Amino acid sequence: MELVVGRVAKSHGVRGELVVEVRTDEPELRFAPGATLHGRMPKSAATRDYTVKSAREHSGRLLVFVDGIDDRTAADALRGMLFVVDSESLPPSDDEDAFYDHELEGLRVELTDGTIVGEVTEVLHSAAGELLSVRAADDGREILVPFVTAIVPTVSIADGLVVITPPEGLLDPE
Repeated sequence: MELVVGRVAKSHGVRGELVVEVRTDEPELRFAPGATLHGRMPKSAATRDYTVKSAREHSGRLLVFVDGIDDRTAADALRGMLFVVDSESLPPSDDEDAFYDHELEGLRVELTDGTIVGEVTEVLHSAAGELLSVRAADDGREILVPFVTAIVPTVSIADGLVVITPPEGLLDPE
């Protein structure tokens, strides 16, 4: 399974620098000089490898130079490109409370009494924090659950289970 570690937002300057929206917890590793990035345009299966020449942070984004992209026109052609890694190449997390997004997707969501709520379909990253997008078992609607310990006290990848203790009103259809 491919995991997105960055997305090219636009070009920066005239020398081919890329503005990359980072989607990894380890940008210093993924975008280190000499690292190989697998680039894929949205809605395409084809990938192309790019070698990082340099990367620096700027206004909450990463500015990245890659081999073979030497001017604004070439950089603009990469707008929207996704930099991806294969989930099989990722080492297991050392932190028992840290999860890759793909590990959470598909897990069953239950209340503490065992009532089935639904299934995690996606992990959303917002300025306010992470949210679990849950497809409700009863009517298929989307429920957004803040991914914080007070509301999500238990995650068991081995059991395929997320246990939630939602505040009043979180599961209401309105």
